[in-house]
Amino acid sequence: MGPPAAGRPDDVAAAEPELMAHGYTHLTSRLGDVVTKQYRGPEAAARCAREATVLAAVGGVLPVPPVIAAGPAWLQTGLAPGVHGQDLIAAGLAGPVLAACGRMLRRIHQLPVPPELSRGASSPGAVLVHGDYGPNNVLLDARASDVTAVLDWEWAHAGDPVEDLAWCEFILRLHHPGEVWALDAFYDLYRARPAWPDLHHAIVDRCRSMLELCQRWEPVGIGVASWTERLATVKTWTQ
Repeated sequence: MGPPAAGRPDDVAAAEPELMAHGYTHLTSRLGDVVTKQYRGPEAAARCAREATVLAAVGGVLPVPPVIAAGPAWLQTGLAPGVHGQDLIAAGLAGPVLAACGRMLRRIHQLPVPPELSRGASSPGAVLVHGDYGPNNVLLDARASDVTAVLDWEWAHAGDPVEDLAWCEFILRLHHPGEVWALDAFYDLYRARPAWPDLHHAIVDRCRSMLELCQRWEPVGIGVASWTERLATVKTWTQ
């Protein structure tokens, strides 16, 4: 059974949900001020539960959407305010967007790891890793001065901060190659910049894991072809 119709009594004719932009893997729709995310692929239920756990843990501390309801593989949250980070980059605000991303990631990595995620952490220095961090998963005010919401926590875990730093760099290099200069603002506001070999290794490793996920999900699907190409591309990247 799928998620219930959001924001309306059962005796009211259903409004048509609006599919939201920037939903690459899952079905994300909006009905009024309620956003419904339907997870797909391997371990969908586990990823849904993880995101609900993190949102409950960091809500009130970080700007994240409030959880309304959750099911086996769907999550309903309140609609978060703001403009998508990649839209603002396209509008010429790459520098402010990346600066705000760096400042917010520093806050995330300073938070305690929720107990549900810290079990089995391999390193005593592990931090709360978002797992898919970058302008693809943040909303900001219209001037890109502040992050108004951090979205999509399904890959969150206890880990090395370089994972999030590397993935933000990956998102910018892949989708906005003409704006790579803005990474200086990102690392300046984060207040640390790992060595390129460490960043590159983390990027390659994550791309490889995404390829493996797609191979388990749809072995002959478009995802496998896409991540095979991306993995080959990032292996050629140099600082």
